[in-house]
Amino acid sequence: MAVIEPDRVAERYARRGTDPALVDRYSLLQPDVWQTVQERQRAMLQLLAGHGWHDLRERRLLEVGCGAGGNLLEFLRMGWRPEHLSGIELLPERHAEARAVLPERVALHLGDACAAPIAEASCDLVFQATVFSSLLDDAFQARLAAAMWRWVKPGGAVLWYDFTVDNPRNRDVRGVPLRRVRRLFPEGRIEARRVTLAPPLARVACRVWPGFYPVLNAVPGLRTHVLAWVAKT
Repeated sequence: MAVIEPDRVAERYARRGTDPALVDRYSLLQPDVWQTVQERQRAMLQLLAGHGWHDLRERRLLEVGCGAGGNLLEFLRMGWRPEHLSGIELLPERHAEARAVLPERVALHLGDACAAPIAEASCDLVFQATVFSSLLDDAFQARLAAAMWRWVKPGGAVLWYDFTVDNPRNRDVRGVPLRRVRRLFPEGRIEARRVTLAPPLARVACRVWPGFYPVLNAVPGLRTHVLAWVAKT
């Protein structure tokens, strides 16, 4: 039987395992991590407010690749009602972690996102964070993007956060430049901004002094990620 991209993703994550060094590297207790997260939160809140989304209680949001539920917890704090939040996660162990921390009214789906039982035009916002950079198959990327676009209501959007440059130390991921995002969502009206100081640089700088993060991040060329609002008219 042919191996499909979701199986390959699961294999790649399993190969990385639970390396304690990686767990510590991505801990919110690390100054580079919490500054990255807070910067992204501010940028997302600015996008929501800029599009007039001041009352989020009736908006419906779906996260593709929700992991252990951290982003969905952020959205709860932003003002979404739990019954209007949902997530899809491929890996059973991460799905179980998310289920343990999120309210029961947050719907969680386990498995391949393309096969998830999501109704067409049922979501105001479909969010993905560093999912597409883990997909090395162009055809599967296109298939998932098409599914996400179907789920978005007219007047809604895909909210995209991912890195744009390759990581030479990790062959299991690849950068997704903005031109690729445009090809994946050809009907979308895209508003994008560069965010996130390059993580290797941020880690080194913050070991010296956490205050270096905003100083270096003021240089656009040192930012490696794109936050994009892909509007569906």
